[in-house]
Amino acid sequence: MEKRSSHLSVGIFLILGTCALFYLTLTLGNNEVLSSDHYALEARFVSASGLRRGAYVEVGGVEVGKVGQIELDYETYEAKVTLHLDKSLQLQEDAIASIRTSGIIGDKFVKISPGGSDRLLKPGEEIIETESSINLEELISKYIFESK
Repeated sequence: MEKRSSHLSVGIFLILGTCALFYLTLTLGNNEVLSSDHYALEARFVSASGLRRGAYVEVGGVEVGKVGQIELDYETYEAKVTLHLDKSLQLQEDAIASIRTSGIIGDKFVKISPGGSDRLLKPGEEIIETESSINLEELISKYIFESK
């Protein structure tokens, strides 16, 4: 009887430890599996070069979300980017999403400039106005080779 009791307590301890480890993994990894305080919007860019999944999204210099999935639209050859934004953020339909660089050679992020429209975007809708990132290498090569 004592052997069975110790096996049961070890089993319960292992299950609780596994659950705690799973919770910590999701929490520390900034995974949004358990939380529902975000909603998704889409934006299409001519080029999303350098933008990575998990990059931050900011409005007015404040982080308000993260970049989700980045995929190619095979019909238009544009990058379709899913943005996971805080539910408390309300964006107008004429908001502008731009890919920017943090610092001179830093990471890419998405900057959203609010619009002035009365109509707000609903979850799942698309930000129409976008600006792709500036490719520094293309600018430098264009300047060097066109100045001769």
